Parts: sequence; structure tokens; C-alpha cells
Amino acid sequence: MVTTDLDNLTAIFKAYDVRGVVPDQLDPTLADRVGNAFVVVTGADTVVIGHDMRASSPDLATAFAQGAARAGADVVLIGLCSTDELYFASGHLAHPGAMFTASHNPARYNGIKMCRAGAQPIGAESGLVEIRDRVAGGEDQVADRPGTVSEQDVLADYASYLLELAPVSGRRLKVAVDAGNGMAGLTAPEVLGRIEADVVPMYYELDGSFPHHEANPIEAANLVDLQAKVREVDADVGLAFDGDADRCFLVDERGELVSPSVLTALIAARELRKEPGAVVIHNLITSRGVPEIVAELGGRPVRTRVGHSFIKATMAETDAIFGGEHSGHFYFRDFWRADSGMLAALHALAALAETDQPLSEVLAPYHRHVASGEINSEVADQSAVLEELERGWAGRDGVEVDHLDGLSVLHPDWWFNVRASNTEPLLRLNAEGKDAATMERVRDEVLATIRAED
Repeated sequence: MVTTDLDNLTAIFKAYDVRGVVPDQLDPTLADRVGNAFVVVTGADTVVIGHDMRASSPDLATAFAQGAARAGADVVLIGLCSTDELYFASGHLAHPGAMFTASHNPARYNGIKMCRAGAQPIGAESGLVEIRDRVAGGEDQVADRPGTVSEQDVLADYASYLLELAPVSGRRLKVAVDAGNGMAGLTAPEVLGRIEADVVPMYYELDGSFPHHEANPIEAANLVDLQAKVREVDADVGLAFDGDADRCFLVDERGELVSPSVLTALIAARELRKEPGAVVIHNLITSRGVPEIVAELGGRPVRTRVGHSFIKATMAETDAIFGGEHSGHFYFRDFWRADSGMLAALHALAALAETDQPLSEVLAPYHRHVASGEINSEVADQSAVLEELERGWAGRDGVEVDHLDGLSVLHPDWWFNVRASNTEPLLRLNAEGKDAATMERVRDEVLATIRAED
């Protein structure tokens, strides 16, 4: 049985979720206790629970349900689902929810993403620490009347709701879809089967061992198969989802990766047509093109830290209509401010179907700057390196510095951000310039400082 001492729990209770190796760090006994604590901390009278295709997920979800019912909450099991389908259930049914998934992590991992009713996120600053501490303290609530456990299928309602938000009409598209053996293998047929499209499925078989490639489309190696398939079948677009299908990456008709920042700008433009002047959120390592385009279209761009809890909190504060991140997470006010890879994909398909242009031409106006992508470096003394970078760059002509999230150095022609990882001895660099030469010059100078100790 997994130990519930604070050291082990601190290792697996992350900033936004619970995640660890099964069964060494996370097992059904621990899931049961987390379910019990979740009900106490949220005050839930009903909880909705879903899980992904990993071999360990059904047992963990069942145990969590037992702990929640013991605490007195009724439980609605929605079974196999994507994370954004769980968010839909939480919003549609107005219940707190728990999703068992480790997203793109390898097969030996699993985890729990939790939310309050209406898909409001639970993170370290909004209840996750309290849940952890109750488990560590051995506290267990036993209600006079245990909750009931029932099952409900929400997949069809989820698909209908997404297509209400982003209907696709116009020319018939050919769409290659790489589900990565993850949950898009369940949701894509239901959603995309309702639009006029010829879908070319890839790796739809639900398999938590990920036999073809990791279900992590932010890594270029995991997009190679999709890029080849798009070229092979002459598809109009390729869609790649991560393991729990809350993220989506696009490949254009040439087989070229579409930057999530470009997709953010496209969706922002579509949402601003619905509500002129609305706020659009972007994190601080999204391309500078996003706030430029939002402002030009009459919207109000708001910059925030990296991470879904910061995005969602800022969306709530500003009543933002939409938010996007560099990592392929896209957040929609009309989807309870939650992220949905499938809804983002539908926006892209809708924009493409409305024209007779190839995707690369549809997106060309939204691609303005050249980005480095995220570059990780192992650094023992992260604070010292950040201080050295600030000393070296802060006094230069035209430069502004801020500390919203790590160190950002901003110039009219370029910017870079360096952030420390929350969980590893890494510094993460993102840089962007007005052209490739500018970006490469800034990137290489910053990396030389970061990696000097090597």
C-alpha cells in the first residue's frame, strides 16, 4: 500500500493536479482517501468522475468513487472520456468532478485532475493542498448516509454542445486525425462524425501503453506520422491530440506544424467577431502576434502567467471570451472557461471550410514573428543564472524587464523569457524575434549564459 506520509504526497500533489507512478506512488487505497477528502474540501453533494484508457484508470476511479460515497456524496460515473468531456460534465451537470489521467505521461503514470462545479479548477492555491493535508493526517469522513453510485453517458451531449459553439459548414474537408491511442480515439468519431468531412483516422485504438508514439504532440517526434499521413492522403489538415485529448496541435496541408500561437490568433479573431471589444487572454510566452492582432481587431489582450489556473482565474476576473497558451491549451468562456482541444480543432475546421484556400494561406495573416520554441537546460543554481541574465540585459537600449513569471526581457524587435521548472532543476527559455536572424542571435546569447557552467 502506498504511504500517505507528507513527503510522498508532496511529491505527487503538483501545482494543478495529482500525478505519480502506479502503484508505487498512487494506488486505489490512496485514490479512495483522496476521493473522501475531495468531498469534504469541496462540500460536494454529488461528484462526477471520468477516466482515460490507461490500464490503472478504472480501478483508481472506482476507488475514488468509494471514498467520495463514504463521505456522503452521490457519484455519477461517466466512464471513459477525455478531460474536456469531464469538464463538460462538470459544467453541464453543475457538479464537482475528477478525471483520472496522466495526460501525455508514460504508461506507468496516472493522476487526478479535479475541479469544482462548473469546471472551476482546483490547484495548489484553491483546495489541492487542503485535500493533500487531510489525506496525510489520516482524516476520513464517514457519513450517516453513504452516497449512491450511478452511471451516465454524456458523450453525445458533449459532441452536440461543441458543435453548437463552433458549427462547421462549407466545403467538405479531408482531415487526418492522430489520436495517439488516447481519448480522442473515443471523442473524435462522435464529434467529427457529425460534420461534412472525410476523416482519416490514426491510432484510434484506446491503448494506455502508447504503442505507436507518446501522446504528446508538443514534441516534434510525435508529429512525424501525422505529417507523413497528411502528405500521403493529400489532407486539408491534420489534428494531433494528447493522451487525454484536452490539447490539440494542427498540421497544415503541406505537413508543416502550425504554431499554437497562430491558432490562438485565429480563434481570437473568430471569437471577437461574435463579441467585439472582448478580452482575450494570452500567456507571456505566446507569440507577440497574438496581442497585436487582438488589439487591431478592437479586442483587449491581457497577458498572464503560464498555467491553466492562472489563465482561468484571469478569464474569470476579466470576463474574457477566450484564452490560448503556447502548449496547445485553448480556453473558452462558453465552455465554462475550461480548455478543450476538440473545440479548438472545430474552430480551425470551421475557418478552413468557409474558404477555398489551403490552411497555410488561411493562417498566413496570423504568423508574424519567429519563435525558438521552448528550450530546457539543466541548471543547478537557477536563481543565480536568472540574476546574471538580468544584470546582463536590463540596461540595454530599448529593453524592459518584468518578473510576472520568471524573467522576461522585452524589446521592440524581440523578447525572451526564462522560467524555472516547478518540479525539475531546469530553466525553460522561450525567445521570439521579428525575423529568424534576430531570434537566433538573442536565443544563442541567452543560452550561452544559461549553459556557461557546463
